[in-house]
Amino acid sequence: MNKHKIQEILHRPYLRYGLILLAGLFLGWLIFSGSPSGGDVTSPVGHHDHDHGEDSSVWTCSMHPQIRMEEPGDCPICGMDLIPLQTNGSGDISVDPDAIQLSVEAAALANVQTTIVSRQNPVKEVQLYGTIQVDERLSQSQTSHVSGRIERLYVSFTGESVRRGQPIATIYSPELLNAQQELIEAVKMKDLQPALLQAVREKMRLWKLTDEQIARIEQSGEVSPLINVTATTSGVVMAKKVNQGDYVNTGTVLFDVANLSQVWALFDAYESDLPFLKVGDRLEYTLQS
Repeated sequence: MNKHKIQEILHRPYLRYGLILLAGLFLGWLIFSGSPSGGDVTSPVGHHDHDHGEDSSVWTCSMHPQIRMEEPGDCPICGMDLIPLQTNGSGDISVDPDAIQLSVEAAALANVQTTIVSRQNPVKEVQLYGTIQVDERLSQSQTSHVSGRIERLYVSFTGESVRRGQPIATIYSPELLNAQQELIEAVKMKDLQPALLQAVREKMRLWKLTDEQIARIEQSGEVSPLINVTATTSGVVMAKKVNQGDYVNTGTVLFDVANLSQVWALFDAYESDLPFLKVGDRLEYTLQS
């Protein structure tokens, strides 16, 4: 009877199909339970993520890492080709959006140098360019004290050395000749007009005639239209202003003479270097030969 009932049940179509379906599911579970079938199911998702990663990648310039672009192209600053920005291990481009990350190659191209932080005395070497110039306190102009014509020059070229009191020029001066004649006449009338004699003497002193020269003219009664111009300082002739035969006036510069025993070294410093310069700093300089 039991066998007969089982046969009746099996002859029912829906039960037969249900048993076949259950058997198929059981066999499928046995076959595919240990295989990496999940990879096939999730592979489209992974492919989608990969495509999304390519679409959202960031491009930068190896010379200007502050440039961040969403697609490849040229750097707007230097025109170089953009390169993909390397991400960290977690896949994030940067925790701080303002942070700059450089690869080893980019750091080498940008000449980035680093050092270990330490406590030291700050030392900065400042290089300056300058010139050697004459000490203005030791420079004098040799001028003519009378008007006239240069009869002779005793200094003929720039760079010649002169000594104080050395004659540097002889000037023919009609004005000086008239003053000497006035001196001789004033000597004759010194008892009647002593103030006139003193006035003439003072005028000749202004022309740099010494008291000995004035006394010699008074005693001899001889006049001369020639007068020597002597150097008022010792040094080197830095500039020759006149030539023999030139006419000069009172105050005309004949030569510039400078004492080169002490000179100035003048350096040009940029405003950015001024905080590193102070009085008393040690200087080392070199001169071109």
